[in-house]
Amino acid sequence: MKKNKTGAVILGVAFVWFTTHFGGGFASGAQIYSYFVRYGIWCLIMPVFAMLYNTVFFAYSLRFARKHQVYDYRSYNNAFYGRFAPIFSNLFEILYVCVMCVAPAVAFATGGATLSTLTGLPYLLCTFLIGVFIFVVAIFGTDLVRKVASVLSICIIAGLLIVYIPNIISGLSGISAAAESMTKAELPFGDALYSAFLYGTFQLSNIAVFVQHAKSFDRPGDAVKSMGVGFVVNALMMVMVVLGLMTVYTNPDAAGQSVPTLFMVQNGVGASFMTPLISILIILGAVSTAVNMVAAMVKRICGETEDKASGEGERVSGEAEAAEEPAGKRKFQVTRKEIAAALICCIVDFGIAQFGLLTLIQKAYSFLAYLAIPVILIPYIIHMIATRFDTKN
Repeated sequence: MKKNKTGAVILGVAFVWFTTHFGGGFASGAQIYSYFVRYGIWCLIMPVFAMLYNTVFFAYSLRFARKHQVYDYRSYNNAFYGRFAPIFSNLFEILYVCVMCVAPAVAFATGGATLSTLTGLPYLLCTFLIGVFIFVVAIFGTDLVRKVASVLSICIIAGLLIVYIPNIISGLSGISAAAESMTKAELPFGDALYSAFLYGTFQLSNIAVFVQHAKSFDRPGDAVKSMGVGFVVNALMMVMVVLGLMTVYTNPDAAGQSVPTLFMVQNGVGASFMTPLISILIILGAVSTAVNMVAAMVKRICGETEDKASGEGERVSGEAEAAEEPAGKRKFQVTRKEIAAALICCIVDFGIAQFGLLTLIQKAYSFLAYLAIPVILIPYIIHMIATRFDTKN
């Protein structure tokens, strides 16, 4: 029985990695096209390299967290960086805030670009509509989003399989033509490797999200097994997306698409059915990502909201009903400060989203990677060497 529970935890945390990695940028195909497909034939192996790179660091961080029993990222950083924690823990905070600004902006841009492609409405208007929806859900529907997150992730994964597998099978000739074209182009291996390195490096900031899940493991070694499973899942899904996008690679219009997956579907099999399906899934994935991150920033700015018998703190959104009901039955309570914080976050994200989805993915994510090099990559490598992979005090 215990073995079954251990296996379930190992699989569960592996899928936490996938669902964290997987968002609107992934579902839209923009991330995979920008960091892999456009660098030629190397796109068939570079996703595997990027995920192997991530596996080493994620397994190391989760193993460290479980071994030293530090499960919130601040405590984890203080323990990990040791005497250098006053410097690096605070640098990590800066990196984390940047991630919390860029990632929701990418979600805004993904939803806006998808809606604009579908309806023909201006991108500015579409991102505004997506932003309003995200703001409302972030204020009143965060708990609902969290409750349906797992189901939503499964639906998105199933939707991707439904969309990509038929298109890959029917587009084998297109994949062959793309491979031939990529080979003839002789794009440098070094450029493809560096792009995959940047992709893996900006993903390292997810360590802040992962360490809390180390508490679920029975032993530190389970972290290595879990991330091994995560490597297989993430690498396979990325290669699948690469193959799907290769079916339209030789199309002259493919390179300029903000939502490559949508372009693939519109030029593939079952377009009339799959276009609305994948569009809905992309938008839902983007919205759920943005809502969770906006809510996290609101919590960071405002702190935990405490219910006080005295009614201290001005409340809106059903405060009369809340006053009459027992605390356990209150549907929602939102302070004006929380509404203001959420509004500011959404305005900032809306503004950043106007740079465009491809620009954000290609430039902003690379910027996060450059920040992560001195804050995470180099200190972790030094830690691995100095402690012999945390086997030496």
